[in-house]
Amino acid sequence: MAESVINNYFPSQVVSDAEKISYDYGLKVAKAIESEWFHDDYNQARYTTNKNSFHSLRLYARGEQSIQKYKDELSINGDLSYLNLDWTPVPIIPKFVDILVNGISERTYDLKAYAQDPYGTKQRTNYMEDLLADMELKQFDAANEELLGLNTRNTQGSIPESEEELQLHMQLNYKQPIELAQEQALNLLFEGNKYELTKKRFYYDLTVLGIGAVKTDFNTSEGITIKYVDPADLVYSYTESPYFDDIYYIGEVKDIPVNELAKQFPFLEQEDLEEIVKNKSYNKSSYNQGYGNYKELDNNSVQVLYFNYKTYMNEVYKVKETGSGADKAIEKDDTFDPPQNKEGNFGRLHRSIEVLYEGALILGTNKLLKWELSKNMMRPKSDYTKVSMNYSLVAPRMYKGKIESLVRRITGFADMIQLTHLKLQQVLSRMVPDGVYLDADGLAEVDLGNGTNYNPQEALNMFFQTGSIIGRSYTQEGDINAAKVPIQEITSGSGGNKIAALINNYNYYMQMIRDTTGLNEARDGSMPDRNALVGVQKLAAANSNTATRHILQAGLFLTTEIAEKVSLRISDVLEYSPTKDAFISAIGVHNVATLEEISGMHLYDFGIFLQLQPDEEEKAMLENNIQMALQQKNIELEDAIDVREIKSIRLANQVLKLRRGKKEQKDREMQQQNIQMQSQANAQAAQQAAQVDVQKNQAMTASKVELANAESSLEMQRMQQDLAHKKELMALEFQYNMQLKGMDTQNVLNREQEKEDRKDKRTKIQATQQSEMIDQRKTGKPPKNFEGSSNDTIGGNFDLGPMNL
Repeated sequence: MAESVINNYFPSQVVSDAEKISYDYGLKVAKAIESEWFHDDYNQARYTTNKNSFHSLRLYARGEQSIQKYKDELSINGDLSYLNLDWTPVPIIPKFVDILVNGISERTYDLKAYAQDPYGTKQRTNYMEDLLADMELKQFDAANEELLGLNTRNTQGSIPESEEELQLHMQLNYKQPIELAQEQALNLLFEGNKYELTKKRFYYDLTVLGIGAVKTDFNTSEGITIKYVDPADLVYSYTESPYFDDIYYIGEVKDIPVNELAKQFPFLEQEDLEEIVKNKSYNKSSYNQGYGNYKELDNNSVQVLYFNYKTYMNEVYKVKETGSGADKAIEKDDTFDPPQNKEGNFGRLHRSIEVLYEGALILGTNKLLKWELSKNMMRPKSDYTKVSMNYSLVAPRMYKGKIESLVRRITGFADMIQLTHLKLQQVLSRMVPDGVYLDADGLAEVDLGNGTNYNPQEALNMFFQTGSIIGRSYTQEGDINAAKVPIQEITSGSGGNKIAALINNYNYYMQMIRDTTGLNEARDGSMPDRNALVGVQKLAAANSNTATRHILQAGLFLTTEIAEKVSLRISDVLEYSPTKDAFISAIGVHNVATLEEISGMHLYDFGIFLQLQPDEEEKAMLENNIQMALQQKNIELEDAIDVREIKSIRLANQVLKLRRGKKEQKDREMQQQNIQMQSQANAQAAQQAAQVDVQKNQAMTASKVELANAESSLEMQRMQQDLAHKKELMALEFQYNMQLKGMDTQNVLNREQEKEDRKDKRTKIQATQQSEMIDQRKTGKPPKNFEGSSNDTIGGNFDLGPMNL
């Protein structure tokens, strides 16, 4: 269908640039878009179909869907006079929508920018090479600093120890100043445009409608703007891509008051405004009914289609060779086509680039308010031939141009729940309480014995108060009494079975909604199983998150694309906008150090990505890994703190593995060091023991030597004493010997003396005797006895002095 529309209505793009920029060409494009979306001779117009469909889905998401279908289902030939029901829809779908949208909107993220232009890449590469050099020369640099006091390193801070740690360092810690400035600028613009509120709105649209849209724009008064776009007001070329990256036109229908129209297009004269107001009825009756009778438009407003149209234009240059041999390029229009047999040294150089035209058409009229080449087109610096649309769209579940949404899947089940609810009301309204059957003839046969009969009032009072009944098996005539039990209870139990069946039916369709959406009980916490383990509940919640992850991914895609477009707009602000100084000052409030970098920001080409904050499940898994590592003493507490501060789960796990490996290596080194220290301690202990033994031996030897010396000394002293004693004894002996010798000599002398004395004595005696003999002879005396006592007397001085023995 789209191809036929394109072939029949849209003007050819293979025309000159001058024709493309003409008013007639723009009017043809605008009327072609109008024909494709607002005209259909056989079916309802595409725009009206989309708008009504989206309106219906939004009513379901609010629990305000039309109740006419339920009345048609329960009525009989349109007659509802016998039904007294509360037709208010049961708000089942709003609960699931709120759970999903609020849960996704709470997921936070950080905008990250990295310079991907050649200069930024070169800076990153140079820094990495410097780190590699520092890693290789780590010991050399340390020795220089220790010995010479010179810092020969290329970088500052800690040095990675491995290539894996280097990669993590580049991802976690390295940031160029210009990248920080870009991130601050993006955050400032997002906060200024209240993007968090816009994000919640397009997440709601992604859940309810299956499509989300945001528009970025730039003007000198407001600067860069980020605005929510209602998908129901959009028109776009046919596409099968869920990211709308191949559309060539896109537009938005807005209700504009006439006074606002005059402000936006000041060239409109009074006659033009009167003509627009005059054709208002045609404009309204054709396209502006919106949701049928639901919305009445203001008579002082008109619907204007604002659109972007992507085409191409030719950049043509006349290249002429100058006298110096250089080439000179002169810009020409695309009609410049020099003949083949040209004279002169020149040629034609051209290239085709994508361009955007902006237009505005009052629907239902031929009044084209605007058709011009778009200003400040967003072009990626990596490819200036491409251009980006001002609108960003995503429909994650689109197939063949048909958009599917979460709410659209469950509207049928919501209708069945509503019908079940209405049927339940019917059953409840027709239920009656249990009653009693009173047989008056049976009561008449009962005589209470006091002369009175058993009347109905007394029987009922006794039955309701005591549950007892008085009856008679025989009548007063003696016949068998058929009414012997005069009161019987009437039970009406059919309604209970119907209610149970309807409740089961209600729960069935509720479970079908959960199965279809993936939003189970664990996700909304409505009915957790008390017997289920916590881990099982978490697993069920994790499966539910997986079932709706496409909506989260679609929203992140929109945010990333908006950030990329805002990044290109920042370059325009810094290069062309008169608000440049105010913008730089606003960023400088956050960080004055980045002001110097901001001035050259438009020269860089940035890549934008989102660092999504981990959800509770991912945090729990990471914390479990951290706790296991801590319990096994694979990491230190400081490592756990550092890992928890990392917002990316992938990087956090990589850092955890790295720190775990470093801790294991450190433990091994400590173990080796302990072994070495133990070995050294053992060796030292052995050495000390040996030294102790040596010292002991030395001490013992010294003691022995000292003892020997002492003994020798004592022996010497003893010997000296002995010698002295011997000397004394020898001297004494010598003395004694001398004395003895002297005594012997004396004795010899004495003997000799005695001998001589005795000899002399004898001689004397002899002489005496001789004399006496002579005298005797002379005298003739008688012979004399010489043996007498008188002769025994020893005379003289005979010395018997003491003998020293």
